[in-house]
Amino acid sequence: MNADDVEVTEKTTPFKGYFRIDRYRLRHKLFEGGWSGEMEREVFERGHAVTILLFDPEQDKLVFIEQFRPGAFAALASPWFDNGTSPWLIECVAGIIEPGEKPEGVARREAVEEADCAVSDIISVCHYLVSPGATSESMFVYCGRVKAPKSGGIHGLKEEHENIRVIVVPPDEAFRWLDEGSIVNAMTVITLQWFRIHGDEVRARWGASKTPAGSP
Repeated sequence: MNADDVEVTEKTTPFKGYFRIDRYRLRHKLFEGGWSGEMEREVFERGHAVTILLFDPEQDKLVFIEQFRPGAFAALASPWFDNGTSPWLIECVAGIIEPGEKPEGVARREAVEEADCAVSDIISVCHYLVSPGATSESMFVYCGRVKAPKSGGIHGLKEEHENIRVIVVPPDEAFRWLDEGSIVNAMTVITLQWFRIHGDEVRARWGASKTPAGSP
């Protein structure tokens, strides 16, 4: 089945602010034949986004960011998180695709804005739907070659209320965070799991072994 097997009878926008909510009245074809009854669903419309895992093959280091997330803060009011869970999340660099932009261009721009890293080469990883039961948002995933800073820093655009800390770690340290459950956002879990499988291929492509240059 495809999008032609859906019939929209009405679409309205009951809320439009920083983000938008659209309300659909629709029906769709059934696997066993015929059509479903008409249903009403709200869809959170926030645009489409990009994330990029920054990797320095010479130092064998990954570059992450840490920042406050209001959605994570709101989620902590539920009973499903313990008192040690923080609304400051360790993430890959990411950003929303603005009108007229291309996903790869956004990845390169956000790497500079959020981590002060210039991307010299880029690998397209995947494109996935973030939460298709409730939002139209999709995420383009990349891995970018950078020169990692020797120490972290604080970056982000003040006019967008960004206060972003840069973290530089070896891949094994990031994998430990993953296994311990310290990384709790889907885009970073997906991207880091991809690197766990394909890291040696990335190193070979960018002419580096797993041992950092200059190590004994």
